[in-house]
Amino acid sequence: MMPMASSVATAMIPQMRSRTTGLLRTLLVGLTAFLTVVDLFATQAILPALTRAYGTTPAAMSFAVNASTMGMAIAGLAMALFGRRIDRRFGIMVSLAALAVPTLLLGSMPGLAVFAGLRVVLGLFMATAFTLTLAYLAETSTQQAAASAFAAYITGNVASNLFGRLLSAAVADHFGLAWNFYAFAALNLCGALLVAVTVHRQPLRPDGATTMSALSAGLANLRDPALRAAFAIGFCILFAFIGTFTYVNFVLVRQPFTLGMMALGFVYFVFLPSVVTTPFAGRVALWCGTRLTCAGALMFAAFGLPLMLVPSLPAVLAGMVLLSVGTFFAQAVATGFVGRAARADRAAASGLYLACYFLGGLVGSVVLGQTYDRLGWPACVAGIAFALAAAIALTPRLRTR
Repeated sequence: MMPMASSVATAMIPQMRSRTTGLLRTLLVGLTAFLTVVDLFATQAILPALTRAYGTTPAAMSFAVNASTMGMAIAGLAMALFGRRIDRRFGIMVSLAALAVPTLLLGSMPGLAVFAGLRVVLGLFMATAFTLTLAYLAETSTQQAAASAFAAYITGNVASNLFGRLLSAAVADHFGLAWNFYAFAALNLCGALLVAVTVHRQPLRPDGATTMSALSAGLANLRDPALRAAFAIGFCILFAFIGTFTYVNFVLVRQPFTLGMMALGFVYFVFLPSVVTTPFAGRVALWCGTRLTCAGALMFAAFGLPLMLVPSLPAVLAGMVLLSVGTFFAQAVATGFVGRAARADRAAASGLYLACYFLGGLVGSVVLGQTYDRLGWPACVAGIAFALAAAIALTPRLRTR
């Protein structure tokens, strides 16, 4: 009996080590994502305060804050063309360190035009780190491990939405708006340090045909109908997400809710369920299929829209929970699909996806901002519903060859 027990224990040790390594990798991937995008949407928690400080309209201030998505779209296209020539570890580390510079400068509370310009620069560095990390994960993982890694990365994104907004509201409420940006600059530097310690340098190995130019690789990805559908779905997801979580802030600080800055920060505990559900996106997509999982997540998000029109705080919060869970789940599925489906160049495919994704956020900020200013919150919700419906209609095209 003892030799048998010993052999069983010996056989279990590699499995335990593998699980421990997998868990540690998941945590590191999620933490890297958190520190990469923590200040992307955190500023939305203090949008009403910034609007008052700058003496402008909600649409104008929202555009300035969300101008980071313009930089992210530009960087996504640049990474699609040139990403495979950049060392992953070095590129991620430098981008995160450089990200602290525009974040620090935002603390000087410059004019609105300069504020928007700094947010564009912030988006450039942020998307570069984001795209290179996705490419690194795709190139260093098996298909099953990649699905889990992408889900972990999006989970870190979810956590940054929650804790970033809470931190932003708390720091701005207690120390002022400028210190909000100083705190996030410090977190950016922590991200660069984490990558320096945990990410190993890998030789550059462009997947697909190595003789293809960067431009032809990008065009090859665009010719793939499944990838085009994924890019369009990404556009619609952030269009709906930004439309919801930017302009709902202005709804909640007015009658009948009249929430203060700190209370508005606590509202974003609505992201907490997404932190729990998003890590399962990769597994669910493998079990149920990408198309069914993505469509189901988007429908789940759409169920929350009618609740956000009810003049009751619990109803609005419930609607926000449904929409955040659904959109983050769909985002994790779509991101993983792009990493698996790309044949020509995964860095190019990830860059194109993120360019479309963040372009959707920019367009959503502008279009829905004007809709909110001119027609009000119900019309804004109708625009969000249209974007989700378009994304659902595209999910049947998510087929790998």
